Amino acid sequence: MSFQLAVSETTPALPKSFELADAPLLRALRGLPVDHTPVWFMRQAGRSLSEYRAVRARANLFEIVRSPDLAAEVTIAPVKRLGVDAAILFSDITVPLAAAGIDLEIVPGVGPVIARPFRDRRDLERLRSFRPERDAPYVAETVRLLVRELDVPLIGFAGGPFTLASYLIEGGPSKTHARTRALMYSQPDLFRELLSDLAAVAVASLRAQALAGASALQLFESWVGVLDPASFSRHVLPATISIFDALRDLDVPTIYFGVGTGELLSRMAGAGSDALGVDWRVPMDAARARLPTGMAVQGNLDPVACLAPWQVVREQALEVLRLAGPRGHVFNLGHGVLPETDPETLRRLVDLVHGYEHRRARLTGTLVAR
Repeated sequence: MSFQLAVSETTPALPKSFELADAPLLRALRGLPVDHTPVWFMRQAGRSLSEYRAVRARANLFEIVRSPDLAAEVTIAPVKRLGVDAAILFSDITVPLAAAGIDLEIVPGVGPVIARPFRDRRDLERLRSFRPERDAPYVAETVRLLVRELDVPLIGFAGGPFTLASYLIEGGPSKTHARTRALMYSQPDLFRELLSDLAAVAVASLRAQALAGASALQLFESWVGVLDPASFSRHVLPATISIFDALRDLDVPTIYFGVGTGELLSRMAGAGSDALGVDWRVPMDAARARLPTGMAVQGNLDPVACLAPWQVVREQALEVLRLAGPRGHVFNLGHGVLPETDPETLRRLVDLVHGYEHRRARLTGTLVAR
């Protein structure tokens, strides 16, 4: 894929931020009216696409991320193939950790594995300050390539402090996050200090992506749903508030997402993001009832539904649209695209969402799609 673009010598181009200001995704995240519900998919540039598998056959994940041309190629592929309303930067939430000196690798079929898990205060010394221009300049370079090529918004992202802490403490993925929660309960001051340091990593990463041209930002706090509401508010929310506070001057819409967070939604809304991602366990109307009036939502079709026959996918997607309503909704899955998903199903799903008529559905009580 070539990124050599023709530039007019006589008429200066408008900055991409002005060109995309009315993009449906950005309007929906700000709670503004849209002519169609915008849609994109978490992990849309992943293992379900043959284009991605072809690149992965010759490079591992970190090699792709550190090569702006390859990362841009993988990021753009689903936009062209599926017709989604946004691209999401191809990267990984652990990239800043590796760039800041943490010895980790992405093990196929496992995920991020930390060579020396964190156990006590001395381990904090191994987490040095993350400076994107010094430690990971390739990320901003990829963003700049993409914003010159894309005609839809680019979403930048970072990992939430609890999720990154869980990888550092557990040493890799965990179903129970037992060591993480035990440290949180037994050494709360150390835990909050770690989360504060990881919040600073997220801020540095997100600001660098936005300043390079990303039009929206998502914080993936994937595993925070293992916590009860009180523990979330006490141990995680302060660090998260600091992240969104530090991004506010950028005037870039933000999304906060976690898995299994139905009981946390009302508290997550206090973190300061513009929108909340909702997984498939909570109906969209119930999610809205737990959030401040007018707050944008994103989601929330069950990713497994996309493995079912099309009629099942269609019915479940239309129900999501009906419950979410016409304003302040970005259609997405409740988590990432599964590797075995047929891309043609995703393409048809995009067409369905784009063709949905909220007004007629509301007036007639039926689920309507053009």
